[in-house]
Amino acid sequence: MATPGTTSATTGERPVRLAVLGSPIAHSKSPALHRSAYDRLGLEWRYDAIEVRSGELGAFLARVRGDADAAWRGLSLTMPLKHEVLEHLDGADRLVDLAGAANTVRFADDGSLQGFNTDIGGIVRTLGEADLRRVHRGVLIGGGATASSALVALAELGAAEVDVLVRNPDRAVGVQDLGRRLGLVVRVRPLSELADVASADLVVSTAPGGSDLGVVPSDELAGAALLLDVAYDPWPSTLATAWLERDGRVTHGLGMLLHQALLQVRIFASGDPFEPLPDEARVLDVMRRSL
Repeated sequence: MATPGTTSATTGERPVRLAVLGSPIAHSKSPALHRSAYDRLGLEWRYDAIEVRSGELGAFLARVRGDADAAWRGLSLTMPLKHEVLEHLDGADRLVDLAGAANTVRFADDGSLQGFNTDIGGIVRTLGEADLRRVHRGVLIGGGATASSALVALAELGAAEVDVLVRNPDRAVGVQDLGRRLGLVVRVRPLSELADVASADLVVSTAPGGSDLGVVPSDELAGAALLLDVAYDPWPSTLATAWLERDGRVTHGLGMLLHQALLQVRIFASGDPFEPLPDEARVLDVMRRSL
């Protein structure tokens, strides 16, 4: 098995392959991030972006497992696959079990599929770079897989209560149940009520890039809370624009993308998201410069 610091591109005689899967996927910056990391580590691994739509993941995994020409090391997953992958996993880390979503799959040496969630760590780390390390009250926009990861991140930062704002409250049932398991007070509210929220430490928007929420924040909220908008293309989003127009603080999703990708590189290299990479500060630097 190739390890960081080597120059081998193969496992045995087969080239090592990785990919990010999702739909749409052409805009993904993950290939640039990962390729820069493996180049710095001396690993000639191939990392691609592959279009995989909802309902197609099982067939894709079957093809990969039967690929005699390449040694598949791992996968990064984006929408709509973070929930769909769960039924295909042979094992998962604590954060996957907690959030009910996996954005990372590693092919173990025995052929099993191991799932990880690096979105949570990516959120916590990028907020730390923005000097936000504790949260009491949060606001979460959205109710999908990334919203679940964001809710876990809010809990890890010490949040006690979170308002979840969605267009359709029925879609937030899973997030509300997760909040109960985390010991949070979660209030599900219509998205239109964003204009009425007056105070919070942090607002996390998980709305897709290019979305127009049809509502703007109150001046009080924009002045009090940091906005983390996980979208980064196009930038600024309509929500970020509204925040900046009110002199609010904003950080976008590239920081989250960067830090979750670093944790993925750790997983693909060693199988352990807590095992630092050789010369990790320089690896992070080249990844940051690739964006």
